[in-house]
Amino acid sequence: MSAPLSFRAEIGRQLGRRRTVWIFGILIVLPLLFVAAFSLDSGPRDGGANAGTRPVDLATGGAANFTIFVLLVSGELLLYIVAALLAGDPVPAEASWSSLRYLLTAPVARARLLTSKLVVGLLSLAVAVVVLAVWALLVGWIAYGTAVFTIPGGGTMPWGTFLPRLAIVLPYLFVSVLPIAAIAFWVGVRTDTPLAAVGAALIAYIVAGILDSIDALGDWRKALPGHYSRAWLDLLYSSDPDWSAMRHGVLWSLLYAVLFVAIGFRRFDRKDVLS
Repeated sequence: MSAPLSFRAEIGRQLGRRRTVWIFGILIVLPLLFVAAFSLDSGPRDGGANAGTRPVDLATGGAANFTIFVLLVSGELLLYIVAALLAGDPVPAEASWSSLRYLLTAPVARARLLTSKLVVGLLSLAVAVVVLAVWALLVGWIAYGTAVFTIPGGGTMPWGTFLPRLAIVLPYLFVSVLPIAAIAFWVGVRTDTPLAAVGAALIAYIVAGILDSIDALGDWRKALPGHYSRAWLDLLYSSDPDWSAMRHGVLWSLLYAVLFVAIGFRRFDRKDVLS
């Protein structure tokens, strides 16, 4: 039998949550919905000058293009919601069930409880990103075949180049959503309401996106969460990609993540747990 605060016990709790089942269910259904939507369109989706050059126009050109389209669309909001749920929900959920104080009666430091929940939440997030990509690749292969990746700007990329770059894209997507996961985690240790933690993190992401659209802020926008969320596209749109944007994106994301996780631990260590 697993100890109440062990990683094994927390993984079991995570897998048993209805929220986790819904998250992975949505990730499985999403590519199927896109295939169904594309099947309804018997003609060109855009007759303008950009026809045939956007990711959505190329999505049905093969498994590779379909996978990148799914990741691009999901990376705009869905993955941020998943990150906020998996990282921000566990602690306030325990509090809302009035079980948090009973978990803390075990002779284990509060840091152990938080570490267990945070690590399992982030591990679940990493699995969600990989599952989405692999499932989209499989669905695209069945629906649209195995044609090589068509670069929106012109040209193609062979599978031998595409797959290693996709293997870099997935960790980058995971790191990109860490700031929102960390904010949700921080708010989660301050409240007994799971919705407050998730909602606060998503509001922060939306506000950051609004500020990022204001050109008057200049280089200050680069420090906003999500500013470099699309930097990974350069890996697939260029034969000689510029890595600087991705490096900046990783550094800013890790900075936010470390900051908010640290103050979350500090807050929880001093918090009176009454529920």
